[in-house]
Amino acid sequence: MAPSITHVSGTVTSDVECRFTESGIAVCRFRLTETPSQWDAATQKWRDGTPIPYVCTAWRDLARNAAESLTSGVTVLLKGRITEIKDNSIYLSVDDLGISLRQRIAYTEASLPSPAAAAPVTPPPTPQPAAPS
Repeated sequence: MAPSITHVSGTVTSDVECRFTESGIAVCRFRLTETPSQWDAATQKWRDGTPIPYVCTAWRDLARNAAESLTSGVTVLLKGRITEIKDNSIYLSVDDLGISLRQRIAYTEASLPSPAAAAPVTPPPTPQPAAPS
């Protein structure tokens, strides 16, 4: 039977722990919580559903990149395979991982902004009325 592939959007809730196997392969582990939204027909509003905890494991280059890029509180999108369900958590082997742009801007090494992008934006000067002659 093939493993279940799932897509998750959630918030990293722990530091990323990175280690290396005896053969030098990088592996990292972090916790993630997904909080699905549910429509409440009685109040006609969206509300947070029951949080779903995940324990995520990534390997090789993905593990190195995750360890360098992720911190607790960052929202991510991931694709992974469910490997186990125990202790009220879903264990995932992560195949792909990205930072969600819903609440932040992300830059890649190839698309770093120019130094001018960090300069504060100043409005153009307000024209002064002409002095009476």
